[in-house]
Amino acid sequence: MPTSDSPPPTRSAQNANDEGMIAYESASDSCPVAVSFIFTFAKDDTSKARPRVALFRRSGRVRTYKHMYAPVSGAVETSDADALATAWREMREETRLTRSELTLLRRGKPYSFVDEAVGREWIVHPFAFVLCEPSSEITIDWEHDSYAWFDPADVADGRVQGVPGLLESLRRVWLEFDLGAAAPVLDAGLARLRGDRESGARALAGVALDVFGRVLSALDVADGEVWWANARRAGWHLWKNGRESMGASILSVVLAGLDVVRDVTGEGLSAEAVEQATAALDHLARQRDGTASSVANAFVSLLQRYPDNRPVRMLTLSSSSTITRCLTHALTSLPHTLDLRVLESRPLCEGAKLACRLAGFAASRNLAPRVDITVMTDAAAALASQDVDLLLLGADLIDRHGNVSNKTGSLPAVLAARHVSRRVRVVVLSEKEKVLPFEAPGHEDNDAAEVTLAWDGLAVAGPRGVRVRNVYFEWVDAALVDVYVTDEGVAGTQDIVRWAADVEQRARSVFDGL
Repeated sequence: MPTSDSPPPTRSAQNANDEGMIAYESASDSCPVAVSFIFTFAKDDTSKARPRVALFRRSGRVRTYKHMYAPVSGAVETSDADALATAWREMREETRLTRSELTLLRRGKPYSFVDEAVGREWIVHPFAFVLCEPSSEITIDWEHDSYAWFDPADVADGRVQGVPGLLESLRRVWLEFDLGAAAPVLDAGLARLRGDRESGARALAGVALDVFGRVLSALDVADGEVWWANARRAGWHLWKNGRESMGASILSVVLAGLDVVRDVTGEGLSAEAVEQATAALDHLARQRDGTASSVANAFVSLLQRYPDNRPVRMLTLSSSSTITRCLTHALTSLPHTLDLRVLESRPLCEGAKLACRLAGFAASRNLAPRVDITVMTDAAAALASQDVDLLLLGADLIDRHGNVSNKTGSLPAVLAARHVSRRVRVVVLSEKEKVLPFEAPGHEDNDAAEVTLAWDGLAVAGPRGVRVRNVYFEWVDAALVDVYVTDEGVAGTQDIVRWAADVEQRARSVFDGL
């Protein structure tokens, strides 16, 4: 697999050969690489034109695999944040394409292989990108002589003289090779997850479970072992390529779903067994409603510690379905009056939407006199924190140490509340399914237009020379959290560690070896 080629250096470098490549000492040396495929798709959904993938013919100036076709590739350097950062860097260097011309479609499960011919183990991180405009110009650098567009099927049929690992790398990002007729079902489901900018982690996990069931129904049942491997692959892609910033919940429901499927199909695979498995997944989806009720019950128990002769003052932000469930349950179960302050949560103002939903619920149950709801700007977090008893946070993800990833604005709200209201308790309301034992993904930087839309008419929309960022999530350190209220009751960091270890063991048992 082509990796660390770089232009001949102007001076010698320590531990590098005359092409600027790392001088590996033995065949046991390994090199992590990012390999990136560029795809184009017909814009007209009715078109029968096949997708195309760009492959680059390596030049005679590179050290390995001369004149063979390859994706854009390069070694993961210590200065790269991760393999995806490597992919973007190499894409810019080898094609001049940037984030304005490309969209990340998906990542593939990493794998490794040894090429004895070059004395190297390659640890391959595959990625798939989409060229936003087919007319965008690709400008190759010295590493390549030319490039061409191929039908992915041509690679599978051996019609392309490619570098070692080319087909395996492509297979890991091109769903059609393994999943067949189920590939478009999964692809549509992944697009649905990626495109949802309003639902919380719990709701997206429910969507992922539904997609998983649809994919299972579409998989070929001719070979039980192949079917089970493809079911696991589909689960991995839902976790990693749906909405990874909320992937903890998706991983948890996928693991639970795979457990159910294995139990149902363990005695033999058939169309009837698959139908039973998907019915069992529907039952699992209904069971998840019970976990939300358990969190709400634990929250009500927490509120009972507060006197009911004055309002319980609370601050929250964004729009967590778990928080909504907890607050509505408290209104219908307790005599307490609630003073609820909600930060609007720009740019999509989910907090304002939460406030409206709660007000509508209270009015429909004749409970409006028992709740006072105030929406304030995110910048007013300190003012909104005056004398609050509780700061309620949802969680899109909780890492194995208890640190919480939630809507941007969470950390300023916590810091402001702790400074302004000394008795405040920071409470995270979350199902334990949101605990992730693996390295957390980087936080999303989404469409800047969501931010600038509010500037229309102010003569500052689309300012030149100004970079606009729209980061959805941020971390709240575990040391700033007083208590986690979960479907197993009030929990601490020791419980988080235990749950994380369980998820890690289960995930490795089903995904390792794919």
